[in-house]
Amino acid sequence: MKVKEAKIKDKVERLVVDTSVLIEGVVSKKIEAKEISPETIFIHEAVIAELEGQANAGKEKGYLGLNEIKKLRELSKKFEFQIIYSGRRQNESEIRFAKSGAIDAMIRELAYTEDAHFITADRVNALSAEAKGIKTILVEFEKEIKEMMFEKYFDATTMSLHLKENTKPVAKKGKPGEWQLVEVDEIMPGRAVRAIAKEIMEEAYKREDSSIEVERKSSTIIQLGRYRTVIVEPPFADGWEITLVRPVKKLSLEDYNLSSKLKTRLNGKAEGVLIAGAPGMGKSTFTQALTDFYSKQNKIIKTVEAPRDLVVPDTVTQYAIGLGSPEEIHDILLLSRPDYTIFDEMRNKPDFDLFADLRLAGVGMVGVIHATKPIDAIQRFIGKIEMGVIPHVVDTVIFIKNGQVEKTFSVKMEVKVPAGMTEEDLSRPCVVINDFETDKQEYELYSYGNDTVVVPVNELKKKGSAVQELAKLAIEHELRRYADEVEVEVTSDNKCTIYVPERDIAGIIGKEGKNIQMLEKVLGIGIDVQELKGQRKPKVAGEPVQFKAEMTHKNIVLKVADIFYGKGVFIYVDDKLLMTANVGKGGEIRINAEHKFGKTLKYALSSNGNVEVRI
Repeated sequence: MKVKEAKIKDKVERLVVDTSVLIEGVVSKKIEAKEISPETIFIHEAVIAELEGQANAGKEKGYLGLNEIKKLRELSKKFEFQIIYSGRRQNESEIRFAKSGAIDAMIRELAYTEDAHFITADRVNALSAEAKGIKTILVEFEKEIKEMMFEKYFDATTMSLHLKENTKPVAKKGKPGEWQLVEVDEIMPGRAVRAIAKEIMEEAYKREDSSIEVERKSSTIIQLGRYRTVIVEPPFADGWEITLVRPVKKLSLEDYNLSSKLKTRLNGKAEGVLIAGAPGMGKSTFTQALTDFYSKQNKIIKTVEAPRDLVVPDTVTQYAIGLGSPEEIHDILLLSRPDYTIFDEMRNKPDFDLFADLRLAGVGMVGVIHATKPIDAIQRFIGKIEMGVIPHVVDTVIFIKNGQVEKTFSVKMEVKVPAGMTEEDLSRPCVVINDFETDKQEYELYSYGNDTVVVPVNELKKKGSAVQELAKLAIEHELRRYADEVEVEVTSDNKCTIYVPERDIAGIIGKEGKNIQMLEKVLGIGIDVQELKGQRKPKVAGEPVQFKAEMTHKNIVLKVADIFYGKGVFIYVDDKLLMTANVGKGGEIRINAEHKFGKTLKYALSSNGNVEVRI
C-alpha cells in the first residue's frame, strides 16, 4: 500500500507523533521526501513505554515502532531537527486501558500544550484532536497490494514455501497427494529471512485482506491475503523460519465425482460431518468446495478457523477462534443460528468440546481433522467426549487422500452383543461404523471394563473373534496376581484353557470355584484349568514400538510417541506378558515402582532384560 498525500496547509515546525505513524514508518518517509521539514519532533514517553511493552511481549509492531524512532534520530543530524522526549511514562492502570484511549489522550494533550501539529494514522484519534482544535495531519493508506519479496518463489504449482535462515529455501510443488520438495534458491542468510518477516508484518498491519491471527513472544500467525503465514524466531526455534501456504486450486463438489448417495446425504441428512486426512492431502480444498455447495443452497454458513485461511464466498462469515474464546464463539453461533458451521483444523480438547456442544445444541457442524486413517478421526474423540455421545455428534466421516474422497463412514449407535461374542447377557451400547457406500460394518466401539475398545470387524473375521483376541490377554493379566507363569489358549468363541504350574491351580480356581466363576461371568467364556508342563512357546500380541524408560523413586515412566495417546499397550518381559496399560498425555506410561509388576519391570530394565512395549 502507499500513503495518500496529506494536505498540509501550514508549515510544520513542531510535530507530535503517535504510535500508529511510528509503526508504519510514515514520519521518516515524509521527511526524506521533504514533504515536511520539522524543527522539533516531540515523542511522548508513553509512546516509548507502549512500544517497549509490545516488543517485550514479542510483538513485531513494537520493534517496528522503536526502529522508526532510531531512524528519526539518524535523520535528525542530516535534516537538522531535534527530538524531545516529553511527558511521563504510563502507569499500570494506563497500560491496562491503553486500548480505551488513555495513551492517545496523553499524546494529544502534549500536542495541545506545545501548540504543535499532531500526526496520526488513526482516524478516531485525528477526529478527537481536531475536535479539541489541535492542528492535525491524518495519514491514510490506499488499497494497493504490492508484490512481496517472497512471491517470486511462487508459481502456479507452488503449494507452500519454507524459508529458514542459513538454509536453502524449499517449496512444495504439485497438487495434494502428488507434490515434490524443490529447492528454489541458494542459501538464505538470516538477515534476508528477517527482512521478509518484517515486510510481511508491515503489510499485515496495512492491508484490509490481512489479519494477525496469533501473536506470541516468538511466533506469529498471519493470514496475508491468500497466504497462511507462520513466522517463528528464537528462542522458540533455533533460528528464524517462515512458512507460507496457499491454496493451489479451487474445486467444486462436482469435481470429486461423488456418488448420488453421498450427495443426498450431504444435502440434508448429514449434520455432524468430519473431513479427515493427512496434512497436504486436500482437506481444505474439499472443505471449501463443500462450503460453496452449501452456500449455493441458500444456507447460512459460518466458519471457525485458526487462522482464517479458507477461500469461501463473501456471504460466509469467518470467525477467528484465536482472537476470541470458545464461550464467545458458542454464544455468537447460537444467537446467529447458522445452518452449518465449518470448524477448520480441530486440534485440542477445547476444540472437540466446542464442536460437540454446538452439534448437541442443534447446529449443523462440519469439522476438519488430521488423521492418517479414516477410523483415526473418530478415535480422536475417544477420551474427549463420552463414547455414547459420539454418534450424536458425528454421523458421517469423509476421508480425503491424494485430493480425492477415498472412504466414507456412517456412524450410529446400537445396543447389541459385540462382534464375536455369543452370550446374550453381554449386550451393551455399541458405536457401529459402516462403510457408507456398501453399508457393511467395518468397526465397532464399546466399553470393556474401564477402557473403550475399537474392534476392526473385518480383521476380526480373519484373525478370530473379539473374545479370542481380548479374553486371552485379559485372563493372562488377571491370573498373574496368582501365578508367575500363565499361558492361555482360546479354543473357541466360548471356551478357553489356561495352563499354570500345579502349585497355583487351587489358588486360581478359588474357594468353591469363585475366582473362575467370576472370570467366566465377566468374559462370557468357559475356562478350563490345566497343569503347565514343560516349556511352551510364548506368544506375543500387538505391534512393537520404540520407547524410552525413566525411573524415579516412585514411578517407572515409559515414553512412546505422542500419536499413541489413549491407546492400550502390552508390556512384555522376556516374551512374557507382564501387564497391560494405557498411554497417557505426552506418550507417557506410568507404573508404580513399588507394585509387583513395577518391581519386575524395574529389575528387567536394570539388568538389561528383554522389555517390549506393543500397541
